[in-house]
Amino acid sequence: MQTLDSILTENRATSSVAGYMQHAVSCSPFLGRLLTQDNVLMADLLENYHQAYQFDDMKRTLLMQNIFDEPSLKRALRVLRRHVLARLILRDLNGLADLAEVMTTTSLLAELSVQAAIEFLSIRLTEEHGQPMSVASTRHPAKPQHLIVVGMGKLGGYELNVSSDIDLIFAYEEDGETNGKKPISNQEYFTKLAKKLIAAIDEVTEDGFVFRVDMRLRPFGSEGSLVSSLDALENYYQIHGREWERYAWIKGRVIAGDDQNVSLLLKPFVYRKYLDFGTLASMRDLKAQIQRDVNRRDLHDNIKLGRGGIREIEFIAQVFQLMRGGQDPSLQVRPTMEVLDLLAEKSLIQPKYAEGLKASYVFFRNLEHRLQYYNDAQTHDLPHIEEHRTAISKAMKADTWEDLMVTIESHRNFVSQQFDTIFAYEQSPKKQNSQLVNLWAGGLNQTQMIVELEALDYENATEATRQIEILRTGQRVQRLPDMSRQRLDLVMPIVIELCAKHYNSNTTLSRMIVLIETICRRASYLAFFAEYPNVLERVVNLVSASPWLAQYLTQHPILLDGLSDVTSYADMDVNEYEAQLLKKMQILEGDTERQMNSLREFHQTRLFALASEDVIQHIPLPKLAGLLSDLADMMVNVVMKTIWPTVKGRHIETPKFAIIAYGKHGSRELGYSSDLDLVFLYDDDHPEARDIYSRLGTRLIAWLNTMTSSGILYEIDMQLRPDGGSGLLVSSVEGFEQYQLEKAWTWEHQAITRARFVAGDSLVGHAFENVRTKVLTMPRDLGKLRIDITDMRKRMKRAHRYVEGQFDLKHSLGGMIDVEFIVQYLVLAHTRNNPKLIENRGNIQTLRLCAVLGLIPPELGQLAADVYHQLRRKQHAMRLQGYAEAWVPESTMQAEITVVRSLWRHVFYEATEN
Repeated sequence: MQTLDSILTENRATSSVAGYMQHAVSCSPFLGRLLTQDNVLMADLLENYHQAYQFDDMKRTLLMQNIFDEPSLKRALRVLRRHVLARLILRDLNGLADLAEVMTTTSLLAELSVQAAIEFLSIRLTEEHGQPMSVASTRHPAKPQHLIVVGMGKLGGYELNVSSDIDLIFAYEEDGETNGKKPISNQEYFTKLAKKLIAAIDEVTEDGFVFRVDMRLRPFGSEGSLVSSLDALENYYQIHGREWERYAWIKGRVIAGDDQNVSLLLKPFVYRKYLDFGTLASMRDLKAQIQRDVNRRDLHDNIKLGRGGIREIEFIAQVFQLMRGGQDPSLQVRPTMEVLDLLAEKSLIQPKYAEGLKASYVFFRNLEHRLQYYNDAQTHDLPHIEEHRTAISKAMKADTWEDLMVTIESHRNFVSQQFDTIFAYEQSPKKQNSQLVNLWAGGLNQTQMIVELEALDYENATEATRQIEILRTGQRVQRLPDMSRQRLDLVMPIVIELCAKHYNSNTTLSRMIVLIETICRRASYLAFFAEYPNVLERVVNLVSASPWLAQYLTQHPILLDGLSDVTSYADMDVNEYEAQLLKKMQILEGDTERQMNSLREFHQTRLFALASEDVIQHIPLPKLAGLLSDLADMMVNVVMKTIWPTVKGRHIETPKFAIIAYGKHGSRELGYSSDLDLVFLYDDDHPEARDIYSRLGTRLIAWLNTMTSSGILYEIDMQLRPDGGSGLLVSSVEGFEQYQLEKAWTWEHQAITRARFVAGDSLVGHAFENVRTKVLTMPRDLGKLRIDITDMRKRMKRAHRYVEGQFDLKHSLGGMIDVEFIVQYLVLAHTRNNPKLIENRGNIQTLRLCAVLGLIPPELGQLAADVYHQLRRKQHAMRLQGYAEAWVPESTMQAEITVVRSLWRHVFYEATEN
């Protein structure tokens, strides 16, 4: 047998190539054996070492082999493996290939081997038995059936290592039988084919093997059928599917056969519709099982299964996929590195930790490959033999084994710390009240329960006892599955104790019980409270502070997840959120229902986050109103951008279309439950522009205010468009200008004082602003303007009910509408001579500007601005307390009423009682 040096000399290898060869062989005796046994392999390496082994290259190598029977097929596949691995080892050990190339090339080798074996073996089997066919019916003719092969684990994620098993699952679409002279059932046919396929790849011959094949991930494991129909697969996962199988299927990828039906069948099993916090506990249990196996088999030097190894990094990535992938389809990806990038992008893991995990993953996977290069062994264990250690150290570019171990331990410690942080239970109260545990479990009689709850300082311990007993013995709780009941038993003693800390303890408990009754049907929410007791405490605080928040959370329990994020939504980056939301719309393209629900859930999450911060931290009202208005702007803009590509007749990439906000939205004074007053404009000379933009407007309204399973986005009011409810849905800029300057009523000019462009084409928006400026600077008869506005105020007064001794913050005389009408009059009356009033500043700032400009008495103007701010704050606070209407005793508002009525008399020369 020739030596490597003689082979290199014979092949006239250059010094650089010879150096590459010598280094690679010193780290991989396996490569040395391959090269000294196969001159063709050496020639190929010397010619092609500088380029990666591509899929097409592998096909050409196979075509060069003479495949005429099963033994020749086996030999051809094994020759291909030697060629691919030899080049891969040489390139990797000399820094010519990175980890991505190694994993991808190895995965493609496995994929091609499976496909080539199926192609050859199917021909021979079909010659004997005929083509497998589905059962024909009156509606569907029989159609050919083909073997579907799913690559699981690292093969599915294009992350295969060079000496790995390949985990496969075999399936076919429909039952039936073959159409040959010796017909057999499809099940028999595909079972025969599968067995031959496994032998072609897995069997050890004189030429070695291709990949070891592991079939234990199939339904019912080693005891199950080797091949299943898609109906059988679906039935198995619906009835028998276990948590670890969801984990396994994250990376499941069809590598031969039709992919579409398998994906449709398995995605609902893997990715739950709701946030699945129960995954944390399940994955924690799975890791504990693996750890027990590590201890039993003494695998502590195993870089895959041991502490801080590859498996822990994969678990970190995949727990977030299982937990959130149903809600966020962008997480439904397979490669671990890609998942870690997404987790950082979505702030689910701090970017610096995600980068650290990626670095550790690359390090361990490179080390894994070098362990396997040494002797083509499927190993993840650190070696104990000195010669082996020296080779691995050299391959990892470490000076000594001791230096390499220092690096290994550093990565292990980092990964282990991150794993423990994510998977460990958050610290519950150090010592749970054993009496409350006993109380909830039904271990105390009624008198004892009352005594215990009185000791906790409940306002009405008797009523609290009754509520707890009704919940505990109620059908909803009694019918819970065992796991859900166990989680509820963990949560309820904490809830009872937390509620007692609030001044309105009974009310807080009552609200929490309503919430618990709603979420207990979904085990993942109970799991969420069990996993995050600090969030449970936040929930109790919010529920205690605001019945509106309590009701909103009960209606939309998906919002619980947002409470685990400590990021301040009051400091939100609207552009970043808009980009995230548009990306999600693109991912869900074609599924209108899911797009609309995702929009609603996104909006609800942001709205609830702001309200939560507002209740606890008291966000200044102008800032809050601005944030709510920014949120509305963003939602309207995203909806428009999402639906425009689907509008019939669309003739340009970007619509020449603008959305104009009026009312509170226009003046950036939105509240939590405000509706949106919108007007649609276009400036497009296309002959069918009006019809096209009418379709856009119609769909916009439908997307915003249609009730779906996730609620609505906003109530939409279009009454302020030209000619009101009887007018066209969209108006050209030219038609809008003509209407505003020639036909509009005074109240429509009042409305335009608060209008602004919020979404769409900025040129059309600028055109609107020009029209608005013309309207505001029109010469006016101030006497007629006063009469028109005061008449409108009287009509509004007659349209609303009044209660003796009560003051409606918005509608009563001296309330918010009076201030708004004053501001609108001042803008319409004085903008012509005071251009600063053109800018839409909102009522408070405009009133203060008018005082500075001397249009109203300065002191009275400042007082009125302060009063308006106070009225809005009161209205806002009452909304959070669940009041639909803002009534307060009139006697408590005399000072505020006096200020507003005084300003009214000054501006309109009349008393507000008229």
